[in-house]
Amino acid sequence: MNPLVQRYLDHARFEKRLAERTLTLYQQSLAQLTELALGMMQVKGAGQSLAQAQAKAKTQAQAQENGLNTTSSSPSLGPVPVPVPGSPSATHLDWSQIQPAHIRRWASQWHSPSDAVKRHKSQNGAKNQNGHSSRSVALMLSAWRGFFNWLCRERLIASNPVQAVRAPKSAKLLPKALRVDDAVQLAEFKNQKAIMAAANPSSSAAGTSPWLEARDVAIVELLYGCGIRVGELVGLDCAFSAAAKDQGRGWVDLANAEIHVFGKGRKRRQLPLGRQAALALQAWLKVRRDLIPPVAEGVEDLNGAEIEVQNALFIGQRGTRLTPQAVWQRLRQRSLQAGLAAPVHPHMLRHSFASHVLQSSGDLRAVQELMGHASISSTQVYTGLDFQHLAKVYDAAHPRAHKKP
Repeated sequence: MNPLVQRYLDHARFEKRLAERTLTLYQQSLAQLTELALGMMQVKGAGQSLAQAQAKAKTQAQAQENGLNTTSSSPSLGPVPVPVPGSPSATHLDWSQIQPAHIRRWASQWHSPSDAVKRHKSQNGAKNQNGHSSRSVALMLSAWRGFFNWLCRERLIASNPVQAVRAPKSAKLLPKALRVDDAVQLAEFKNQKAIMAAANPSSSAAGTSPWLEARDVAIVELLYGCGIRVGELVGLDCAFSAAAKDQGRGWVDLANAEIHVFGKGRKRRQLPLGRQAALALQAWLKVRRDLIPPVAEGVEDLNGAEIEVQNALFIGQRGTRLTPQAVWQRLRQRSLQAGLAAPVHPHMLRHSFASHVLQSSGDLRAVQELMGHASISSTQVYTGLDFQHLAKVYDAAHPRAHKKP
């Protein structure tokens, strides 16, 4: 990796305190930028070498025409390759050579790739060979813009070539939210096989363990009842600890009926815990204590993995902290078992939380605080869902809504 790129990523991690997922996406975007810049500079260097070779051949031809001997007295060893002056490498890139025209061309190719780029992606096994969405291009440009801004602040380049480049416009899609009835149906769903397995442990089948049922019920209640992100969910600890605060994890406070989460931009927020969510958490914590007994007093020689298991609120079947991918899979399976028409993902429950609270209260600022949005514009998308709901009610109920002209 280019040293300056690594320095910028360290700056983003420790000073800007960006989320891990954002850092991963930025690293991928900057790796792409490095590859493009390297290719551009190598082509430019090769072009300079070709021009030098052509000028030399022209000079020799003119000398021969004038009757001068340009051959060497030493035996011929064939054509001597012309070295590329200052041939760049991934560790030695001159970022000041990149111009806005380069950025626009690369962004355009990323959005609508040429046939050559499609062939290259096909040969490398890429699934998407028809370009990336406008949002992907916007994210890529954001990563590049931040990197060049940092280079400017460090006085390594004079200007930011991405500053005036804008991403292609994308359609403003409304977030997908469940109807209230569907959300309640999912939250109230009980897996009968798991209930039967609790009554008769010897008949427990794979995936129907009572402890899995208690855990999944608590997950659904927290996602829909608090509107938290899946990353915030899996980062929760059972209780407050200094380690959780220092390492950027949230925790549950049942005594005060609230949770503390660590969200985007390393921002903490405090959320109320509804009655049903609190009951589901109490049931899960009771089961969890049977699975992972608390450490006896005086025992201090636990390793990092053991401490993590002791602290994590939600654990998997292997006894480790639950991953976002596992939550996606379990929620998808549970929504289909509950009889919903389409599978549900964690962010759909977050959208449902915001939409339903806004429909009931009409308080946009309160929803912004609950969702942890830095800008009110991020919350305003749910007003579109609210109007969509009102329009459907009007169409279904008003006597003149369907009157033909």
